[in-house]
Amino acid sequence: MEQRRLEYLTREQINQFDRDGYLCIRGFLSPEETIGLLDRAKQLLEEFNINDHPKTKFTTGDDNHVGDDYFLTSGDKIRFFLEEDAVDAHGKLTRDKSKAVNKIGHGLHELDPAFRKVTLQNERLKSLVRDLHFHKDPVALQSMVITKQTKIGGEVRQHNDSTFLYTDPPSALGFWFALENCTPENGALSFLPGSHKTTPIVKRFVRLPEGGTGFEDLISPAEVPPKPEGKYVLTECDLVIIHGSVLHKSERNQSLFTRFAYTFHMIDSPPYAVYDEKNWLQPSKELPFSRILTQEA
Repeated sequence: MEQRRLEYLTREQINQFDRDGYLCIRGFLSPEETIGLLDRAKQLLEEFNINDHPKTKFTTGDDNHVGDDYFLTSGDKIRFFLEEDAVDAHGKLTRDKSKAVNKIGHGLHELDPAFRKVTLQNERLKSLVRDLHFHKDPVALQSMVITKQTKIGGEVRQHNDSTFLYTDPPSALGFWFALENCTPENGALSFLPGSHKTTPIVKRFVRLPEGGTGFEDLISPAEVPPKPEGKYVLTECDLVIIHGSVLHKSERNQSLFTRFAYTFHMIDSPPYAVYDEKNWLQPSKELPFSRILTQEA
């Protein structure tokens, strides 16, 4: 069968993504684009009003994941989530508000012109998506700036993205752009190569009927396979494409330097994959998930 003509990626890169479950690409954004996104993120941090903020903290632990209304209704808004160590027992910030935020999300790609241009109006991205051929009709459903603040930027434990952005069948794909240098000291991403082929999605992150969020088992605990063995590989590149099933993590920021990154995710749309009402993030009538390959430039 004749192979499709590639527009951006090489056949070797596509094979590497299939083998490892992630792919590093250098120079995808120009220095001007990267600086523009970083400056815009810092401007958003300076401008947001802490006085009417509910002090929602972002945490990734299975037993204590954020699930209040501020979080659950953030899919079509630009909201700010604080580091666990940035708020004291009395609800007071322990540092300046611009240095207390863990992430900004989850509708940046829709609502902010700078991030929308990179995500939905980017011909290079569309070419890459067509080359990868991971989806039939992809839509963008969430975006974030993750700030990884100095000294308090929290650890993100081993996980895969399809647990949190579940479709049937699983179809999550992440795009992670470094806006600053990523190092072992400030929390660069690391991956377990090939784990997307050996790690099934065994649970999903859902809205609970009684309110809040939690995890729903997809298979019985007795059927959960043992954790895959192997050595995690650190990545220090401009763009990482992340398979929804590959295991990855990042360490706490122990350095004096922030690690700003912009990330967004796409999934396949019906009939190729089903995204249901159990998921924590829901589209609204005013702002449905945007198709990647049919957006006007």
